[in-house]
Amino acid sequence: MTSDMAMALPTIKIDRPDVIVIGTGAAGGVMMKELSTRGLKVVAFEMGPFLKTRDYVQDELKCMKLRGLIKYDQPNTYRPDANTEPAVVYSVNMQSNVGGGTVHYTGISWRLHESDFKERSLFGPVAGADVQDWPVDYWDLEPYYEKAEYEIGVSGLASANPFDPPRRKPYPLPPVARKSSGALADLAAQKLGWHSYPTPMAIITQDYDSRGACMNCGFCEGYGCTMEAKSSTLVTVIPKALRTGKCEIRADCCVREITVDEQGLATGVVYLDKNLNEHRLEARVVVVCCNGVFTPRLLLMSPSTRFPNGLANSSGYVGKHLMFNYYQSARGFFEKELNEYKGVMDTRVIQDFYEPNPGKHGFFGGGVLEPRGDGELLAFSQLNIPRLPRWGPERKQWIIQNFNRQMVALASMESLSQETNTVSLDAKVKDKWGLPVPCITYKSHPNEFTVGDFFRERAKELLAAAGATRIVATPNAVPKGDAHLLGTCRMGNDPRTSVVNKFNQSHDVKNLFLVDGSSFVTSGKSNPTLTIQALSFRAAEYIVDQMKKGNIG
Repeated sequence: MTSDMAMALPTIKIDRPDVIVIGTGAAGGVMMKELSTRGLKVVAFEMGPFLKTRDYVQDELKCMKLRGLIKYDQPNTYRPDANTEPAVVYSVNMQSNVGGGTVHYTGISWRLHESDFKERSLFGPVAGADVQDWPVDYWDLEPYYEKAEYEIGVSGLASANPFDPPRRKPYPLPPVARKSSGALADLAAQKLGWHSYPTPMAIITQDYDSRGACMNCGFCEGYGCTMEAKSSTLVTVIPKALRTGKCEIRADCCVREITVDEQGLATGVVYLDKNLNEHRLEARVVVVCCNGVFTPRLLLMSPSTRFPNGLANSSGYVGKHLMFNYYQSARGFFEKELNEYKGVMDTRVIQDFYEPNPGKHGFFGGGVLEPRGDGELLAFSQLNIPRLPRWGPERKQWIIQNFNRQMVALASMESLSQETNTVSLDAKVKDKWGLPVPCITYKSHPNEFTVGDFFRERAKELLAAAGATRIVATPNAVPKGDAHLLGTCRMGNDPRTSVVNKFNQSHDVKNLFLVDGSSFVTSGKSNPTLTIQALSFRAAEYIVDQMKKGNIG
């Protein structure tokens, strides 16, 4: 493959695809590649543009405001409960471009643990929450985790983390280079009796699959990788899909409805192009890969006589059980310069407090600590620091003295599934396509504040052991949105209490698949991307098999 892979890819027009894929991110990109390389004709839709590597820039101001041209800049609404009037916010942190969130993400790519799939059986119920087991276990997904790691290129060190789930093969690439934050974390963890290990990253550390190794420029989270070392679907699986000659991407197009016939089978989609002209396209199978907010939104925008409450919603659970990963952080300041603006953002992770232990800790769930840099000067300059003026010479001098002497201990934790946390359609507010925006109803479970208090203290403890001279920590807060959008079309064996089966197939509509974070039953502790991709590889294999047998399509 050449630099800027997408430049030389063939452009084709498919009028009658076998499969329509909606969304081209972590799941959609995998789905496009797997289906087209197995001989199926695919049309993929993306709300945003098809940007090439050359279109992305290392410009802090542009990327802070627009995420380097890719941030979804449409509003949503938010309310803490169903009795409160929704307020217009911009809290759904997603990217709208070919490649989706994998273009801008940090690249953290660890597997869920065995316990994440069986929390109800292992740890019991939680009052006020709906903790359930997944209908799959870790070993159902293990071959697909492996496939995802090798297909996209994940760097890591097998067996370095004593808490990691078992694996059959090592990582395809050695871990990313350790930064100052990683070195300090290793020393602090050793003092505390914890375990610090190399973070698995979807960033290649050696030449791999015709892409060049990471140059440690520091422009990772929030940026499209101009070196193509970040293993986004834009530069890994999507080019392979397009080279088959059996895959077409229709960018700058918004699907507003999935159509069904009298038997309740999906027949295709109605979509709007960038000029708001309406079109229809039919297919044998429809796969929705829009994330945990926009997948239920599309289903709710697709009512019919057969499905008056939204497509695939006979259970009434479409849009319910929304989950975000819960975060806390502490920031440490040091005497010496750390140069955290260089290199990969995350080089070490600590999982000593991953497993739920209600008897020991007094709360359900767990989390991870990520010692990391905070490389954006603009964001750092706007920090709310006690007793420091918000502007003026004193703040300017403080920024100059401290920007290069600080690191963050980020705690990423489990969020509990609650039926009252939902995605619905806002009847009053429309987006640029003229469609109802998603309304987020979300309130943190009290357990999350308890978990947050615990991990805030662990983050401070880590920084203190690392030698920080000053530590500033954040208070608990209820998230109004996130980049990890999970749980709104949950997976299960019972059609009465779930939306899709263990292969991400709709219980109601046999030729409709929902493959993204919406199918998650529990949130995990953070960074769901590799699990989403493993689920997509698995679902794609099932779709091909079922189409060959004539069971669908």
